[in-house]
Amino acid sequence: MRKGTKRKAREVVGKGKSKEEETNTQEQTEQETQLVGEKNEKSVVKGRAKIVKPDTQTEYFPDKRNLEDLWQEVFPVGTEWDQIDMVYQYKWNFSNLEDAFEEGGELHGKKVYLFGCTEPQLVFFQGQSKVTCIPVVVAVVSPFPPSDKIGINSVQREAEEILPMKQMKMDWVPYIPLEKRESQVERFKSQIFILRCTQRRAGLKHLKLERVKKFEYCLPYFYQPFAEDEFEQSTIVQILFPTEPPVFCEFDWEFDEPEEMADKFIEGEELSADKKDEFVAFVKEKVKEGKKSNREAREARKKAIQEMSEEAKAAFQSMKFYKFYPVTSPDAPDISQVKSPFINRYYGKSHKVF
Repeated sequence: MRKGTKRKAREVVGKGKSKEEETNTQEQTEQETQLVGEKNEKSVVKGRAKIVKPDTQTEYFPDKRNLEDLWQEVFPVGTEWDQIDMVYQYKWNFSNLEDAFEEGGELHGKKVYLFGCTEPQLVFFQGQSKVTCIPVVVAVVSPFPPSDKIGINSVQREAEEILPMKQMKMDWVPYIPLEKRESQVERFKSQIFILRCTQRRAGLKHLKLERVKKFEYCLPYFYQPFAEDEFEQSTIVQILFPTEPPVFCEFDWEFDEPEEMADKFIEGEELSADKKDEFVAFVKEKVKEGKKSNREAREARKKAIQEMSEEAKAAFQSMKFYKFYPVTSPDAPDISQVKSPFINRYYGKSHKVF
């Protein structure tokens, strides 16, 4: 062997070892770097600020009262269509109506029929006085519907009409209290019935003006056979003489004379002299119609009583009317000074006003 061979071999081996050691060292360094990175990452995670959700207070709304919308569900009969929205511009409070159905109340445990109307009155609210349509609810305590008819009458109409409710898209329907509306309604036997109208305002534009006006002249009709109607014994007739301009007046056949009334209108230049005879004849014809109407009404009342069952007689004699106005509240005008027991010409006066 030549000299230097062993030395070279040792150098080669030495070089091989240093490469292996270098590789091991590099791998160890990478592992340490990885561990340090993971450690740092964990420390960052540990040091990350926690997001604390703010404490939110639960907002509670007052529970709706069981009969809270009762007065709003009742149709305001006879109110002009363009005035209906004005009825609900205030937060009227009818808690007195709700209380009447509670234990100890006037209507508790009774079968009741409700209809609405409005009474325009000059009232004071928030520093100013204005004419306001006051909503009113009338409650009729009766074992059966007080009537299935509607009266249509106004100063502008020559004669009144008594029509079936359904002809004016009105009917008595059961009122379902709020707590019962999610249950099986068909099984619920309501003791409260409300007068409702199904005529949609959007459909009015398709109706003739005369038909639209009929709704505004409607009055809930009632016929009490045991009480003589004040109109049965009335001696007053409405006169609307067709001239230009028309002559309107009331004529009492017990105290007035047609000729004297004609002279009065001629003197006031409301009637031309050449129309006097025509006016007198017109008045006499209206008086004749009025007397005939009174006579027929008395005869019809007697016949109705004769044909009535004892049960129906008892029901009519025990029937009660209650009139509800809104109670005083800061959200609506105070109407306590304008309450009246009068309902309408058919129902007369209520037995009690709330």
